[in-house]
Amino acid sequence: MKLSNILALALISSASAFVPSTPTQTSSSTTLSMSDTTTETPTAMPNPVIKLAANGMSLLKPIFGLEAQLQAAVLGAITNVDKEAVAGDIDVLKSQNKVLIYTYGLSPFSTEALSILEASGYEYTNVELGKEWFLLGGEASETRVALSKLVDSGATSLPKIFIGGECIGGCAELAALVDNGELDSKMKLTKVSNKNGKGGSDMPNFFTNLFA
Repeated sequence: MKLSNILALALISSASAFVPSTPTQTSSSTTLSMSDTTTETPTAMPNPVIKLAANGMSLLKPIFGLEAQLQAAVLGAITNVDKEAVAGDIDVLKSQNKVLIYTYGLSPFSTEALSILEASGYEYTNVELGKEWFLLGGEASETRVALSKLVDSGATSLPKIFIGGECIGGCAELAALVDNGELDSKMKLTKVSNKNGKGGSDMPNFFTNLFA
């Protein structure tokens, strides 16, 4: 696929970031936001245009990788960011949250991933690094680089999604789990709480059955 076609798909898909979708809460890099919707919603089907664009963005990985390193080096030095502390913060959040997602506020890929997670009914924590990559500060820039080291591809793009402390990738990988019917089983295996009152385990509740 030509680079011009990839960029065109990304531009087309960006319109979806402003289309109303299942509401989610976002937060800054230092404040977490837990989704608290209690009504049952159907599983979201991935947007095919955004899914195609997300897969195509991998071709731009070398360019974005260099840009991310440069941005982090400059802004991180100006604000004297502690790289080890940034990595430590990520580890803490991974250990404290069974489903964790890092996003940009205006990214169509982040918006799509949040919609899929919201529709799944499972609880998750969203950390919004900033509105977009070019609006990040020093700490957020270093966080983006640190997150890229946790995936085999080394991609610096967001979202980055962790389930059970493992980074599954971004929007394209999350959409693939939905398409393959594997997202629900992965959530249950990790024992992620369900907002509709369903726990992550299929084991029967003894006391509930006793007084039923």
